[in-house]
Order: sequence, then structure tokens, then C-alpha cells
Amino acid sequence: MRLANIIQLFRDSLSGENRDYTAGSIRRAVFLLSIPMILEMCMESVFAIVDIFFVGRIGREAVATVGLTESVITLVYSVAIGLSMAATAMVARRIGEKQPEAAAQAAAQSILISIVVAVVTGLTGAFFASFILRGMGASAHTVAVGAIYTRILFGGSMVIVLLFLINGIFRGAGNAAMAMWSLWIANGCNIILCPILIHFYGLKGAAIATTAGRGVGVCFQLYHLFRGSGLIRIVRRYFRPDWAIIKGLLRIAWTGTMQFLINSASWIIMARLVAGFGDTAIAGYQVAIRILIFFLLPAWGMSNAAATLVGQNLGAALPERAVRSVWTVAWYNAVFMAVVTLIFLVGAGPVVTFLNKDPQVVGVATHALHIITLGYVFYGVGMVLTSSFNGAGDTRTPTIINLFCFWAFQIPLAYVLAITLGFGPTGVFTAIVVTESSLTVVSWVIFRQGRWKKVKI
Repeated sequence: MRLANIIQLFRDSLSGENRDYTAGSIRRAVFLLSIPMILEMCMESVFAIVDIFFVGRIGREAVATVGLTESVITLVYSVAIGLSMAATAMVARRIGEKQPEAAAQAAAQSILISIVVAVVTGLTGAFFASFILRGMGASAHTVAVGAIYTRILFGGSMVIVLLFLINGIFRGAGNAAMAMWSLWIANGCNIILCPILIHFYGLKGAAIATTAGRGVGVCFQLYHLFRGSGLIRIVRRYFRPDWAIIKGLLRIAWTGTMQFLINSASWIIMARLVAGFGDTAIAGYQVAIRILIFFLLPAWGMSNAAATLVGQNLGAALPERAVRSVWTVAWYNAVFMAVVTLIFLVGAGPVVTFLNKDPQVVGVATHALHIITLGYVFYGVGMVLTSSFNGAGDTRTPTIINLFCFWAFQIPLAYVLAITLGFGPTGVFTAIVVTESSLTVVSWVIFRQGRWKKVKI
């Protein structure tokens, strides 16, 4: 492919034009969806990073508050991601069936559900802000200083849930560029507002800036849902409750939420096992995990493209094209992850040293990267298969796979290797590689059986 063609493809991917992904080149469809989705994923973790960066100038209690609040608000993210999965699957299916009005109605019903969920979680979190911080082990002084931050962030649950959800709607419609721009605008506002409001209001200002930034992103999304020229155009009557659609969305969303929670909780247990070997071990492990996640984001973005392609092609009654789309994305992801593996096997040390100068921490983190990245190609393919199940509306299958692989296999294996056999942190790192690789093999076998093609939404 010539450079001029690559540049044009990049421009087309960011244009937000309506396209039919059920016909034409699968490779081109993958690139058009993947580029904005990768850029979107790069924005997912920026809010917390920006807050930590600016809040770090206030004091350690402020930093502790941000970290502890982010840990608990993961529950809100889990619900938002589950609802987003449901919206993506249903909207993509209706778009593939060439029913844009039905897709818009499904989008409106998902927003209706999200508003109810966000009001409940927001009021609960805001009311129990001090209790949440104390329950997470914060000192009395940190609770006194940070409760207002936690209260505002939970009070803004509405914009958190809607930002995730509406981006899921855009992805389902194939408008990945709009999802990307929503997060870029939200983050841009947060970056501008955070230092200004912290200067005037301290830690409370950081919470206001984050919530306001997300709010601006949601306003941008809503404008394009109600006034835009995309495939999804919502009108007021679509918000009249349709219990059949709501039931379908909730059926997908609750298992999607559990899927995320099962995964997240297992990583917490793994961190706890490593923590038993001292501060150096847990510090090195945390540095390694942050590096791993950073390099996983592009693969995650590419995997989201598979969800859109599967949903739309199933809607168009083209299951074999959906299968070819999945294997195309899986191949690209595997190649990308193979390159990342080589980078870490050769240059993990300098990458870790850039983030942490402690020689002992660097040693643990480098050792972790050398072991865990051996399974990176498997991780990349596994991500695509999981996203494909979710895009088909079959969130139940990856949830069961996660429950078995992470809780019935990974945690016991890590304990045996690290504690019983005395391998220490190396045992935990090894268990991660074995489990993630096994998960991919199990997902591949089930994917090949093809039951996901018959899921009705």
C-alpha cells in the first residue's frame, strides 16, 4: 500500500462518514474502524492520569483520595461498560438489518436505562462518600480532605455512564470516529480546567474539572445523536419505554458487567498474592502491569472493531463474512502483539527505568515483562474473540469463560506456583501467561462451534 493511500485511509477513518461495513473490502473496513477505536482507547485512562499529575502538587492525602476513589468507581465503570456492550451489539445488529430507526430506538432505550442506573449509583456514592474512603483504608485526615472529591465524582455518575454508553452506540453504528472525538474533547476540557480549578478550589476543583470535562463530551455526543447527520438520529418518542427492547438490553448488559467484574476482581487477587512478597515485589508488579496495559490499549481498540463488524454482518445475515472479519482482525492483532513481545524481550529494562529508577523495582518489573509478554500473541487473539462474542450479543459465553479461567484456574494455579511450590512472584507471572493463553484456546474452540451466530437480539 502506497504512503498516499495510507494517509487517505487515515483521513477517511477520522471523517465520521456513514459507511456500509457489510459489503466491500474487509481489510479496509477493519482499518477504518480500528484507527479511531485505537485512538479512543488511548484516551480511556487519561482522566485519572491527568488528575494524579495535577493533584500530586496538593499533597499525599489528595493523591490517596484520587487513587482510592478510582478503585471504587470501577464499579460504576463496570455497569457502564456492560450497558455499552449491550448498546453496541443491539445497534450494530439493527444497522446490519438496514433498520436505522430501530437502531435509534434501541439507542434511546439504552440511554433511558443508563439514566436510571446513574441516578441510583450517583446518589448512593455521593451520600456514602466518607464511608467509602474509610472502608478503603483511608486515614481520618484523608477522609476529611478527600470526601468532597469522592462525593462530586460519584455525583457525576450520570456523565460517566453516558460517556461510555453513547460511545458504544456510535461504535455499533460504525461511527467510531465520533466515539473517538467525544473522548478527545472530554479530555481536552479536563486538561484545561484541572490546573485552573485546582488553583482556586484545591482537590474539589479536580473533581469539578473531571466531571465538567466528561459533561462537555456527553453534550457533544447528545448533539450528534439528536441533531447530527449520522445513521443514528434520536427523536423524543423513542424514549417511551419499550419493555421488549429494555429486557433484551438488560439481558446482554448484566452478563457484560459481570464479565468485566470477574476479570477485574481476579487481577486484584493476583496483586494481593504478589504483595505478600514485600513492597519491592508489589511495586515492580504494578509498574509492569501499567506498562502492559498501555501497550494493550491499541490491541483493545482493534478488538472493538471486531465487535462492530460481527454485529452488523450478523444483522445483514452474512455470518461467514462476520467470521472472516474476526480472523482478519485477529491476524492484525497477533502481528502487533508479536512486535510488542520482541520489544519487551529486548528492551524491557529501559522502558521500566523510564518510569522507576529503583534498581530492585526495575529488576522485578523487567522480570515480569519478560515472562508475561511471552503470551502477548495469545492475549491479542483472545481479545478479538471475546469482543466478537460480545458484538454478537453473546456476553454470557465470555463471562463463563472468564469465571472458569480466572477464578477456577488462574488464582489456584498462581497460589500453588507462588506459595506452595515457592516460586514467589515468578509463579504469579507464570500463572498469568498460562491462564491467558488457555483462555484464548478455549475461546477459539467455542468460537469455531459457531453458536454465537445464532444469538437473537
